[in-house]
Amino acid sequence: MKLALVALSCLLLAANARVLDQYEEIELDYHENVGIPRAEAIRQAELAADFDGSRIVGGSTVSRLGEWPFMGGLVIALTDGRQSACGSSLLSGTKLVTAAHCWRTRGAQARQFTVVLGSLRLFSGGTRINTNRVEMHGSYNMDTLVNDIAIITINRVNLNNNINVIAIASGSNSYAGAWARAAGFGLTRDGGSIGNNQALSHARVQVITNDVCRRTFGNTIQSSTLCISGANRVSTCSGDSGGPLTTDDRRTLIGVTSFGSIRGCQHNLPAGFARVTSFNSWIRARM
Repeated sequence: MKLALVALSCLLLAANARVLDQYEEIELDYHENVGIPRAEAIRQAELAADFDGSRIVGGSTVSRLGEWPFMGGLVIALTDGRQSACGSSLLSGTKLVTAAHCWRTRGAQARQFTVVLGSLRLFSGGTRINTNRVEMHGSYNMDTLVNDIAIITINRVNLNNNINVIAIASGSNSYAGAWARAAGFGLTRDGGSIGNNQALSHARVQVITNDVCRRTFGNTIQSSTLCISGANRVSTCSGDSGGPLTTDDRRTLIGVTSFGSIRGCQHNLPAGFARVTSFNSWIRARM
């Protein structure tokens, strides 16, 4: 009987392993694998060329500052002296929201953000504000990216046509099936080089249900996750972390860029965001 139970246990473990193997892994070491190499490549490109391109995969260039006045680039100084990069969204004259993993991952810790507002470039131009006042969600899990959200506090910035705030989503709308907009300074394609294509970019993407997203990422998807389809290779990509996902009219923030497949962003796979409606009260308590 004991041998039979052991054999049954082994079969169940093997079956569970096969189930786990069918799900996509997500990137958990953002700074080491994505942010640090991307930040240096962007910096070098900005020193060497004029910029007229894009980063969001399948998207298009932002042609004027006022298109995304709430977009905040983040140049990140890590405690080991290296630089990384992320995005954020301006919620008030003193507050922005970003992904918690932009501040801390399993292998890296930030010591300062340089918030870049009113600029199409990450390493030059615009209004640039240094801060180390970052509050991660108290239940942020670095091993799963659950509750991957953080609030940044800066000295008050003057609002104008190029620097302005965005409202945050509230209520019970899941946005499933809705079209949305994403923006960021990240890659335009997997393994993409950064040359004459460096600038803030954006794309129109479609929100999918969590049940559909769970078929790709399994239990990584929580009720506080929002996913886009990634269909037709249009998605967020490396370096877009922390940046905004908005309603189609760009008036309301519905997601904060959190994760994609560790395989990259050009495989017609979903991408995950912190669902802003799930964190509305948490955010408002800190504004």
